[in-house]
Amino acid sequence: QVQMVESGGGLVQAGGSLRLSCAASGRTFSMYNMGWFRQAPGKQREFVAAISGVGGSTYYADSVKGRFTVSRDNVKNTVYLQMNSLKPEDTALYYCAADRNTGVVATTARPYEYWGQGTQVTVFS
Repeated sequence: QVQMVESGGGLVQAGGSLRLSCAASGRTFSMYNMGWFRQAPGKQREFVAAISGVGGSTYYADSVKGRFTVSRDNVKNTVYLQMNSLKPEDTALYYCAADRNTGVVATTARPYEYWGQGTQVTVFS
């Protein structure tokens, strides 16, 4: 089982940056594909970004491509989401998630088995 704790959220002005971190427990972190999702009030949870177990492949939602970067450090058992050029529509609760199926990196929520509690990102104009 993997337990994860997100951090790094906060209040930022449009155009600013934040870096989210997701620290995971366990000794097999590199075996998990990791994803970032977000959910705004009244909306469904949506995919943001994902990265394969060894970090060789990354995937992004069109809405964040070119602004957000996902990375991981398998020594520190941590995955990151660098968010630049933030917009008010990026406001949401951001979650990290882990999927042990390393064959395909999922860009939907269902395959992810383990989820963090989320960290709030609020972007004001």
